[in-house]
Amino acid sequence: MSWWMLLCAIGVFNVLAWSVSACALNRRQAVMSTEQYTARRLQLLLSAGYVFGCAYRCAFPVFDVPRICLFNSVLSSVVVGRSVATFAELCFVGQWALMLREMSDATGSVFGRIVSMALVPMIALAEACSWYSVLTTSNLGHVAEESIWGFAAALIVAGVLSIWPRCAAHRRPLLAACCGAGIAYIGYMVVVDVPMYWARWIAAEAQGRQYLTIAQGLQDVAGRRVVSYRWADWKSEMAWMSLYFSAAVWVSLSLIHAPVPEAYISGIARKRLQPGG
Repeated sequence: MSWWMLLCAIGVFNVLAWSVSACALNRRQAVMSTEQYTARRLQLLLSAGYVFGCAYRCAFPVFDVPRICLFNSVLSSVVVGRSVATFAELCFVGQWALMLREMSDATGSVFGRIVSMALVPMIALAEACSWYSVLTTSNLGHVAEESIWGFAAALIVAGVLSIWPRCAAHRRPLLAACCGAGIAYIGYMVVVDVPMYWARWIAAEAQGRQYLTIAQGLQDVAGRRVVSYRWADWKSEMAWMSLYFSAAVWVSLSLIHAPVPEAYISGIARKRLQPGG
């Protein structure tokens, strides 16, 4: 319960931080060009999907595969929690895709532009793998899901590195921060997250576990809830949930305030002035 209260405090803090960001952006509108404000406004809206989605999951945490939750309520059902998570995570990767597209257009990086277009479809596939695991209770889908997330992060880092030589010096600290965060995330996925799900799948296979069909899984996630406050049931989830609902959300918030490359904005303006632009 102490951990849950900490999660709730983090969720409230994140919502307040997003509200402050929204007010700050509104105040800056008068000194921003239309293109600048539109780009940051879209980041703000996508961040809202992630911030509020994570705040909901802080209040109603769920351990998906064993259907473990803290409250015997439909708000704590796996189907609701997983749906919220899917929407939130697509919003988050949308933020990264937009930022990478802006920087790629500013610097003329074809590779960066290709990566930016591939990110959302890749994570949509990862979400499908996650749903497969949640419904069937086989952690093999989670292995695929987390591997795709790690690969997507590696592509973002590669995309940012392709931009680096073309980028103005005053933009490079932002690129360095993106690369540092990406490399740390990839390391966590390779060393901790993917091996954890792989070990769970191997253990289930060794026990001869029978998995649910998709139809059985849909019925199961909609109605079955296992309420538990036991440390043993939650300890494997505490580390990643605590980091995910704090540090990852703060990254989302920071993307709202990332500078819009002036070259990209000028490019848009020139395109609009051209016949048929």
